[in-house]
Amino acid sequence: MNIPKSLARNGWGWSHVVGALVLLTIGVLSRRDAWLDIFEIASHDEEASHIFLVPIVFAWLVWVRRGRLRQCRPVGMFVGPILVGLGWVVSSVGYNNALQSFWHGGALLIVLGCLISVTGVQVVWRFFPAFLALVFLIPIPGMARQAIALPLQSVTAIVTQSLLEVMGILVSRSGNVLQVNGVDIGIAEACNGLRMVFALALVSFAFAFGSPLTMFTRVIVLAASPVSAILCNVIRLVPTVYLYGYASIESGDRFHSASGWIMLVVAFLLLIGIIRVLRWAFVPVTRYTLAYD
Repeated sequence: MNIPKSLARNGWGWSHVVGALVLLTIGVLSRRDAWLDIFEIASHDEEASHIFLVPIVFAWLVWVRRGRLRQCRPVGMFVGPILVGLGWVVSSVGYNNALQSFWHGGALLIVLGCLISVTGVQVVWRFFPAFLALVFLIPIPGMARQAIALPLQSVTAIVTQSLLEVMGILVSRSGNVLQVNGVDIGIAEACNGLRMVFALALVSFAFAFGSPLTMFTRVIVLAASPVSAILCNVIRLVPTVYLYGYASIESGDRFHSASGWIMLVVAFLLLIGIIRVLRWAFVPVTRYTLAYD
């Protein structure tokens, strides 16, 4: 199988493909402890489960821009070894000082440096949104998660109480704890506002940069991500709280677990709704094709 002529004219060959695969493998294995830790966190922490979506989003953003590869040449490869060295330092500092983000982020820089060592910097520049999505691979530290989760929980508790009362359900609230039919339901326990926020942010990012939207529209979509997170959590929480109060804890737990990923579909529909509203308001939302812009 031959390399397409449009790519061969720019200096691409199978040696670049093989070299990239070999160096990427070496890069991952050089910090396999960090990558295994990322996998363990994603597997056991619901708030980090969005990490499994990152490779899918990366592949999608590369695919919709695949035509840009014809504009790339394998130049600027000297930047790769520099990134590998920088990533090694950052990862080592993180490991030795118990800085999780540095440890994981350094491992990601090493892999990126390995890729650039073969392909050059133009590939990263032309496919920048795809590579930017890889930042979601880095698990968020506990303190940062709490700083985001606590305000989300408070807003979600207030909105959920209001909706339940509109539905004619008697509910009282004390802080982030709702009481329904004599049963206390802590928002953090029933439906943590943070569990889907990063997944929704990733979906919003994929939607914004996976569609030929104007930069203004992309900013609107990304800015709406926190609002989408709150709406989706409220949609998920209202029936969850009702089940906890009037059915059983087991049924509430089952619904809570089953509805998590469904909220991604709901979030996607909300994003489509935002686009339709902007079009209805005669706001330009699309641009020319992503593949060659």
